[in-house]
This record gives sequence, C-alpha cells and structure tokens, in this order.
Amino acid sequence: MRIGILGSGIVARTLASGFVKHGHQIMLGTRDPNQAETREWAAKNPAAPVGTFAEAASFGDLLVLAVLGSVVEQVIEVARPESFRGKTVIDTTNPLSESPPVDGVLSYFTDSSQSLAERIQRLVPQAHIVKAFNSVGNTRMVNPHYDQGIPSMFFCGDDERAKSQVSEILRRFGWEPFDCGKLIAARAIEPLCILWCIPGFLRNEWTHAFKVLTH
Repeated sequence: MRIGILGSGIVARTLASGFVKHGHQIMLGTRDPNQAETREWAAKNPAAPVGTFAEAASFGDLLVLAVLGSVVEQVIEVARPESFRGKTVIDTTNPLSESPPVDGVLSYFTDSSQSLAERIQRLVPQAHIVKAFNSVGNTRMVNPHYDQGIPSMFFCGDDERAKSQVSEILRRFGWEPFDCGKLIAARAIEPLCILWCIPGFLRNEWTHAFKVLTH
C-alpha cells in the first residue's frame, strides 16, 4: 500500500519506519524537507521519499495525520482537502493546548462535546477518518512487547471499510484493535492521551500501554 504521512516529527517518523518495516511504500510529508531530523531519517530510508504535505497527500492511498493537533487543520488546507477524497485517514493527533500540565494533567482546546477527529472529518467530509495511535507514546507504537500480553489500541470511525483497513494495520503493528464504534467515540479516545501522560509527568514513566481485559 502507498502511505502518505503528513508530519515529520517523532511520531510521524516512527510510524513511517513501521510502515516501511511492514513492506509499504511511504512518503513523508513536511513543511520543511531540509530539517535535520528529516534529512537524517531520509538518509536511513532511501526508498522512502520526503516531500511536501501536498505531495504526500497526493501520493498516499491511505494517509496518516501525525502533526500537532493545533496545526492539523492548517496542514490539511496546505495539503489540499481534495487529495483526501475517498481515502482512509488515520488521525493520530491530540488537541493539546499550549498550557503546561497541572499536577501531571494536560489540557485540551476541545471539550467533552467535541473531538478534534470530528473537526477534521468536517474539513474533509469525503475522507474516512479513523482515530488511532493517539493513546500511547512513540517508543511503543510499532510492535511493542509486554510480558503481560498484547496491548489494546482504541480506534473509531464512521466508515467500516476504513476501520477494517486500520484494524489490520494495528494487528501488524502488534496491537489488539479495540473498536469503539463511530467517530463520535473520539470524544472519549482523545482524552486517553491525558491519562496516559500522567505517570510520565509525575514519575517519568513513559513505556506503559492500555489493555482491555474481558471475562
């Protein structure tokens, strides 16, 4: 599959490396292809081109949004919304505000009656947004190993075919997909990032993951 990844930060580069590992063709889209980290990643992955946001959005059969939540809507405009039409789009973003955490608790620029994923879906109504990968740190995104078993990845979206695509990707990336239903569920999934970060800010613990247990 051809994957267009919009973003060049650590999350984007981590997921890009994961897709390369699993045999996909990828293009990393960025505002500035000459960033040191981007050039270093490209040197290690010569078969994976780096381009602009618009080039990556056009390249991919499936797209991944891996930029700061505060700029994702701007990035989509730069990438051209028409390039998203009909495509599955994995939304990894979180609506982090600029405020520092208080007692380890981050703040969002959304509230409980909305999600960033829903705002993105309204911006590209003919795309199929699937929320995933937002509730774990980048060091554990691709094929993590836990002695207690396979961790759960919460995801949601309105299109069943798109969710099926993402579910298969999650399995290949070493996760147990946990389908939370329609995209409205992103209102609950996005705050999981806040919960996940608390042990990190309080005790410098950044390697955990969530697991759903059933009886």
